[in-house]
Amino acid sequence: MLNITRDTGQFLAVLVRATAARRVLEIGTSNGYSTLWLAEAARSIGGAVTTVEAADYKVGLASATFTRSGLSPFITLVHDDAGRFLRRSDHGAYDLVFLDSERPEYPGWWPHLRRLLRPGGVLVVDNATSHSEEMAPLVALVTADPGFATCVVPVGNGELLAVKDALDPPSRKGAQ
Repeated sequence: MLNITRDTGQFLAVLVRATAARRVLEIGTSNGYSTLWLAEAARSIGGAVTTVEAADYKVGLASATFTRSGLSPFITLVHDDAGRFLRRSDHGAYDLVFLDSERPEYPGWWPHLRRLLRPGGVLVVDNATSHSEEMAPLVALVTADPGFATCVVPVGNGELLAVKDALDPPSRKGAQ
């Protein structure tokens, strides 16, 4: 089982704190290692993490990890298909989303990810450089979206970082 690198964990924790992301979503829990970085940072600012995992055995591993860590009160572990969960999520429900799951699914998830991020929210996607060919379709969608500022951060396996504009385009027009 592959975990994020330590520097990626530190990067995620800094992002949560810097953006005051109290409502954090993780897609792809695995054994819960990355969730701990997110949850500790969210806890420190009065927030929490919702993490989604479909694989039964990974849910079991993650649940045990969360219990041992003492961070369970700040983590909601959802045993569900990520696509189904994303389709059901409310508009603007999350401040920060960390995506480390089934890369071929990412382009189909993009409309839902875009919708559930609040204005000013942050999307972080792991493996942007280590799996650049698999990531290319999502990177193309996100970078072509005028409502997002994006870059790839050379941390760990490369992190696609996308920040949703604080004002939606219709609001911007009215403000001019």
